[in-house]
Amino acid sequence: MLSFILRRFITMMLTMLCLTFVVFFLVNLEPNLKKLAISQTEQRATTEQLESWLVKNGYRQNFFVRYGQWLGVLPKQPNIDPATGAVTPRFRFCDEPDVPTYAGVLQGDFGCSTKFRVKVADKLFPALGATGILMFWVMVVMVPVALLIGILAGMREGSRTDRVLSVASIATTATPEYVSGVIFTVIFASWLGWLNGSAASATNQGVTFYNFTLPVMTMAVYGIGYIARMTRASMVEVMTQQYIRTARLKGLGFGSVVVKHALRNALIAPFTVIMLQFPWLLTGVVIVETMFRYQGFGFTLVEAAGNNDIDLLLGCSLVSVFVVLFTQLISDIGYAYLNPRIRVQ
Repeated sequence: MLSFILRRFITMMLTMLCLTFVVFFLVNLEPNLKKLAISQTEQRATTEQLESWLVKNGYRQNFFVRYGQWLGVLPKQPNIDPATGAVTPRFRFCDEPDVPTYAGVLQGDFGCSTKFRVKVADKLFPALGATGILMFWVMVVMVPVALLIGILAGMREGSRTDRVLSVASIATTATPEYVSGVIFTVIFASWLGWLNGSAASATNQGVTFYNFTLPVMTMAVYGIGYIARMTRASMVEVMTQQYIRTARLKGLGFGSVVVKHALRNALIAPFTVIMLQFPWLLTGVVIVETMFRYQGFGFTLVEAAGNNDIDLLLGCSLVSVFVVLFTQLISDIGYAYLNPRIRVQ
């Protein structure tokens, strides 16, 4: 198992390196650099002035050199004004070194945010914390409800209960977040007035039932149907196995058979599905946080993309890649432990 984890970890690092290289190339295309130069200079700046700004701030260096500096394997060179010889930092709102320094991702320096005018780490990690709170409550609501629905439907395959729960699960999965979010807002915020239609106050004033329920409901409802359907399918398959029939013939009660024999084996496949919900939640928060003005990771990613904030966009991309690969690693390890028939060679 240890060698398996080590191999997967090395593969994860190589995958992150390749993906970050692709993202770095895309966000540093010429149109993006031009937009950045325009946003940091006067709107009426000439082409020569824009080009001068890009050259002065190091954006015209060799691409691989810039990528190495962003990673932190090559030293960043300070920007020196050719006229005066003085060191001029790229962005005055960031404390950039005035000597050649290894300051990249490997050293914990993600660059400077041109939109929020702070270091990327000062904006990115608080946003991740806010999204972590949202994702925690979504999982707390989504997983138990989905498992309960799937188990109840799978225990009574073909019954009226199974058909009702299956139709409800399919309906929730077929409804995207931006549709269910609008429906919940209209019903619970506009018509009934029970909940706050904006979660912006949750970031500043703290999380409450009043301002946090709608975004949690919007994300949880979509995932509940998917996990419930997978749990039902796994439960139906397990309930037809020979050892379940043997347990029933021995005189064990139906509830005891389900809890002691069927449930443990039926939860192996849903475990993988649950772990894969974390990458989905990262994409879901982009829509939900923007809709409810909740200033988390998704809201930050949209702001970075909309304002051509290159360093912040790179930081968000790096976090997304890490979360996807890490949860897949945890999913594989957990699946191997839960299923004794799996042998890692």
